[in-house]
Amino acid sequence: MSGSSGELLGSDRDRFVVSTKYTLTMDGTDPNASGNHRKNLTRSVEVGLERLGTEYIDLLWVHIWDPNTPIEETMRALDDLVRAGKVLYVGISDAPAWLVARANTIAEFRGWAPFAGLQLPYSLVKRDIERELLPMASALEVSVAAWSPLAGGVLSGKFTRSGADGSSRVDRSAVSEGDLTIARTVDAVADELGVSSSQVAIAWTRARRPWIHPILGARTVGQLTDNLAAIDLELPDEAVGRLDKASAIDLGFPMEFILDTTTDFVHGSSGKQVDGRHAG
Repeated sequence: MSGSSGELLGSDRDRFVVSTKYTLTMDGTDPNASGNHRKNLTRSVEVGLERLGTEYIDLLWVHIWDPNTPIEETMRALDDLVRAGKVLYVGISDAPAWLVARANTIAEFRGWAPFAGLQLPYSLVKRDIERELLPMASALEVSVAAWSPLAGGVLSGKFTRSGADGSSRVDRSAVSEGDLTIARTVDAVADELGVSSSQVAIAWTRARRPWIHPILGARTVGQLTDNLAAIDLELPDEAVGRLDKASAIDLGFPMEFILDTTTDFVHGSSGKQVDGRHAG
């Protein structure tokens, strides 16, 4: 937690949503200064409120799952801060689906504030969360903040277009040929639509799931302006299909087994007569 939203936002504070995280160590020599336990949470929030120059945090993220702290302790401590008015909503970043589902079930039965959002990596070159986390988020009606929607710049055209913006968080040697193939498909769709590659990649994250909100990591005003334009870009179904095919992943067990066998194995011939439910 750093910076001062008070200085930046001034009297308009209530018109903005201020979020921050806790979990990571504030003092590497002190085991009490890290993790998801109550002590670190309380200290982190108090320090954060002072540094941010605000009386409350709109959305507090648990930065990552801490296996050393019982999730019951974390949820109760978070709820205490919500009840005290120091935090309005809570979310969690980088945690397995089973843990989030368990945490929100505990919160529901005990009347505590549940996780309202998840912060997860999601892009055309990293679709792992489609296996468990996105179906869970859909079922529990939890929004998703998608970090690195451009895969560290890979999907911006950085490595596939001549004269592209040189900034990237990924070294070229670490980019696979498969990722470059996906990036070239993004470039082709962008050229056909007359928009930038970045806009296509960002728009894809929301194409079928409007409750996914990409986190933009622009380094210049020009990049930010370009990325923000993705909110108005509605990709044609054909383009979404091409991008999906180019970046497809195996869902693995159990989802592939369930999806491939449910109709005939469970319901028999009558299964084809039922529309069924769609787990987003």
